[in-house]
This record gives sequence, structure tokens and C-alpha cells, in this order.
Amino acid sequence: MSRCIGTTARGIRTPIVKEGDDLVSIVVDSVLKAAKSENFELRDRDIVGITESLIARAQGNYATVEHIAKDVSSKFPGDIGVVFPILSRNRFSILLKGIAMSNRKIHLLLSYPADEVGNHLMDLDRMDELKINPHTDVLTEEDYRRMFGQKVAHPFTGIDYVSLYRKVCNDNVDIYFSNDPRIILNYTKDVLVANVHENKRTKRLLKEAGANILYGIDDILASPIDGSGYNPEYGLFGSNLASDSEVKLFPRDSQDYVEKIQKELYEKTGKKIEVMVYGDGAFKDPVGKIWELADPVVSPGYTKGLEGTPHEIKLKYLVDTELEDLEGEEILTAIKQKIYAKDVDLLDQAEALGTTPRQITDLLGSLCDLISGSGDKGTPVVLVQGYFDNYASE
Repeated sequence: MSRCIGTTARGIRTPIVKEGDDLVSIVVDSVLKAAKSENFELRDRDIVGITESLIARAQGNYATVEHIAKDVSSKFPGDIGVVFPILSRNRFSILLKGIAMSNRKIHLLLSYPADEVGNHLMDLDRMDELKINPHTDVLTEEDYRRMFGQKVAHPFTGIDYVSLYRKVCNDNVDIYFSNDPRIILNYTKDVLVANVHENKRTKRLLKEAGANILYGIDDILASPIDGSGYNPEYGLFGSNLASDSEVKLFPRDSQDYVEKIQKELYEKTGKKIEVMVYGDGAFKDPVGKIWELADPVVSPGYTKGLEGTPHEIKLKYLVDTELEDLEGEEILTAIKQKIYAKDVDLLDQAEALGTTPRQITDLLGSLCDLISGSGDKGTPVVLVQGYFDNYASE
């Protein structure tokens, strides 16, 4: 075993990217400059991850709350039921501001005890004490305040999201709590579905229950409004606060970017390097119970070599079972032979027990998201090396 280091990940600093910049050249040049500066070599099957916001910024994929309001107004002639939004200043409050600017009365239905990514609206022990059944019980805002208090602060942000969303709507809103999206039809038949990962099911349930006008957040700004940014696949899904009156949308044409970057890297290095665009990682915070993934997908674009799931065997299982009587060089040789001989499909085999059958892009996106961070690190590009190595790699 000549190689002593497995997977490494480096945050790559880039220039500040502005609208219209040649992002392909910026990414390639930044990776090559980092390799030269830090004296490391690029290899086949290295991975370059680019944060989605970098692409959106280069594209100028932005829209204002006025653009959102105009699109919403064109789709909804009267009251709007907004169903199951996440609780977020960064993600949804700016969208709600645009929806409210349509001057339609809003009926806001929140799931409880938490939104779909784990932001809690209420204390679980208190909910149990009150014998609230989240599968059947519908609460009004008055019920909520009487049971849980006039301020319910989020554990990380300290924000009371019910108060925030009421303020964003300029009080032109009625707020309800239920986990059955069909409850909204008691107040209006025209519905905007706001949850991200279960939106298709939510739409189906509402359609079957008799909804009249039915759209999702992915249908808002799916095409440009007065020259605004847009996303034909995701609409406002994956959008982020850019300013008090503007959002940055999930990038378009991510696949085109990754293929061009891969091609240029190959032309300049002779190495077949995989490339992906990443947004949120797919992991859950153990303290706040928040599932990180508020984007519609972890990776909206990636090269072919990143398709599929890991193909691995569990070393500790082998060491603790069939190889437990071996030591020293014997066990090293036996492990390498097992790796060389592993079957293409390990799904039902004991030696793969405990490995992670997640998509490679989801695993890598989580790694890249943690490396680049969301603050002032200034490393929106991540280089991952040795990811496809194993214990037998020389």
C-alpha cells in the first residue's frame, strides 16, 4: 500500500464573480493556480465542485419581489392558499413578501410540529402534554398562541416565524396549522404549494380533493417576467435572499457548465476530472434537528463519472468476521484480494452491510457544502481528490 492518504478536499479561492463573467475560465484557472501554488498534482477522477450560487451570479439569475408579485397576480385572481412553506428568512420570507405584494388575501397553512426540513414551531413535550394529535388536529393562530405562547423562538435564529410571516404579509393573512394540505380548501380553492420535496404529492392530494387553481413554487418564475431571472425546471425552488427586495434563483444550464469545465480541464491537464454543481448538502443537524437540504436537489448538474452510488465493501466487517484469524501482511493481502474481486452488485451481500447506498453526488455535495461553508471563507469551488480510491489503491 504505497498511498498513505485517502480522500482529501480543498476549498479553492476564486476571484469575486459578477454577472457576465466567464465562469468556465475562472473555475479552471482557479483550480490550476491552486495546484501550482500548493504544489499538488491533478489526477484522473479528481472532482471539482462549484457552488450553485456562483453560476447563478454569473448568469445574473435574479428577480425582484415585484417580478414575483406580477407572476403570482397573473396566476391567482383572488385569495391564495399557501401550503407548507419552510420557515426561513433566507429562503421563504422574501418569496412571501413577493406573494403578498400581489395584494391577494393569503391563507397560510403551516405543517407542525416542524416544517419539512425540521425547523420546529413548537415544543414536542408541550404538544404531548396538550394531547395534540398532529395527524388530525387543526390549529388556528389563536390556538397556537394560547397553547405555546406569544413568542416561540427558533433555537438558532431566535426568530418567531409565525410573527415574521404575519408581518411580511402586512397582516393580510390568516394562519393555520395542519399536516393535511386539503385543509386549505376550507378557506380557498386556489392554492400555491410551497413545500419542496413532497410538492408533487401535495399537488396530487389537492387536485383530487377539488382544488381549482393549483400551482407550485416551481411554477413561479419558470419563465422570465419583464426580463427577470428564471428557472424553467425549478422556478423559485432553491432561491435565496439576495437583498431586501431581490432573490437569487437556482442556476440554469448547470449541465452545460460542468461539461465545458471538464473539457477545458482535460485540454489543459490531460486528466479526466469530474465536475459537479452543488447546493445544500443532504445532512441533518443533530442539535437543531434541521435537515440541511432546502434546495430541490443537491446537484443540478454533474458529469457522467459521478452517476450512481458507491461500490464499496465494509472493511471492519471483513476484519471482524472471515478475516479475524489473519494478521500482518496476510490480512492486508486478503483485504486487497477481496476489493479486487468484489462483485458489481453488492446490495444484498453481508460484506457491504453498513456502507452508504446514497447517490455519489449527494455524498459529494454534502462534503463540498461543509468545506466551502456559507460565510466568508471565499472558497466557492472545492477540489476533492482520492474519493474513488480504496484500500487497494497504489
